[in-house]
Amino acid sequence: MKNLQTEDNNIDFSKLKKYLSDKKEFIDERLDICIKNSNNLKLKESMKYSLMAGGKRLRPILAITTAQIFDCDIEKILPIACAIEMIHTFSLIHDDLPAIDNDDLRRGKKTNHVLYGEAIAIIAGDALLADSFSHIIKNTPSDVSRDDLLRVIEEISLACGSDGMCGGQAIDILSEKQNNIDKETLKYIHTHKTADMIKVSIRSGAIIAKAKDFELEALTDFGNNLGLAFQIVDDILDVIGEEKELGKKVKKDENKITYPKVYGLDASIHIANIYTNKAIEALSIFKDKAEYLRLIAEYNITRKF
Repeated sequence: MKNLQTEDNNIDFSKLKKYLSDKKEFIDERLDICIKNSNNLKLKESMKYSLMAGGKRLRPILAITTAQIFDCDIEKILPIACAIEMIHTFSLIHDDLPAIDNDDLRRGKKTNHVLYGEAIAIIAGDALLADSFSHIIKNTPSDVSRDDLLRVIEEISLACGSDGMCGGQAIDILSEKQNNIDKETLKYIHTHKTADMIKVSIRSGAIIAKAKDFELEALTDFGNNLGLAFQIVDDILDVIGEEKELGKKVKKDENKITYPKVYGLDASIHIANIYTNKAIEALSIFKDKAEYLRLIAEYNITRKF
């Protein structure tokens, strides 16, 4: 597969891959107990199926990694990190539905509605969203500032709501099959559909860790640029990727407004690199403390999955 990085890249990602693997395993253990059994077994089974179906756990890892820049106890941010992954899973279940992307494969496995039916899949997504906020409230340690916790809950709700992820997804759907979409609309879609939840994951870690205002501003800049780069890479991989490697259908965005469609493939790769460089530059104030965030940004632009 074509490498997305346009410049020579000799970075050794073995350290990052070990870090991501360890953090993913740790997060998976906590996610596995997020959904407790009840009389409504089929619904719980559906929720847990998608939540535990794999995935990179990028968003919770970003929240934890950011908090640890400031030597924050991981237990303070972990319930929030898990909740963010529950929200992300809700969005994937709904994205895969016949009314939206109509996908039958996600992370190399059958999508939720294929196994459980559309009605249960819709409700499972709804329940994951609702339960995510109660998970934060019930499981965040009492020594975390309640003001900080309320601020994080508000920011997460805004990031996934009508002016965030859901709003970006709506414009994405309404823009399908249109040939006159302007570049600002395209950026709006990517900013809200993808970047907002990545950004709030990072901001949540920083807020709980008591980051100073200028540090939070730098991390916000990092998150926004990383989020845009991440979605552009996804757009590119939909064109040049392989289903076996990605674990989902490719060339499914042919009717959607994407960076390759608007800018062309080579220009899209260049733009993804620009956003990546901006993200990395935003971390300069943290020096080596933000090493793993920097590596994540660099790894994103080279990924083949």
